[in-house]
Amino acid sequence: MTENKTDDIAALSFEKALEELESIVKRLEDGRVPLEESVAIYERGEALKRRCEDLLRQAEARVEKITLDAAGKPKGTEPLDIG
Repeated sequence: MTENKTDDIAALSFEKALEELESIVKRLEDGRVPLEESVAIYERGEALKRRCEDLLRQAEARVEKITLDAAGKPKGTEPLDIG
């Protein structure tokens, strides 16, 4: 795990980011991590949390853009315009 690098986080999927975040939380809760390492992995955990939140917001926006046909059934989605 690259605990002191946050530049790779932007490439992580939601599932991978959440998995790593859960791992960090378990390590911190265990209480056996030295102080300096605790601070470093806490910072990475914050970055992973932000990544997960961003991906969830994007997914929510996509779901909201689902279009319905006259019968009220989904007929497709509109492109997500984030920017």
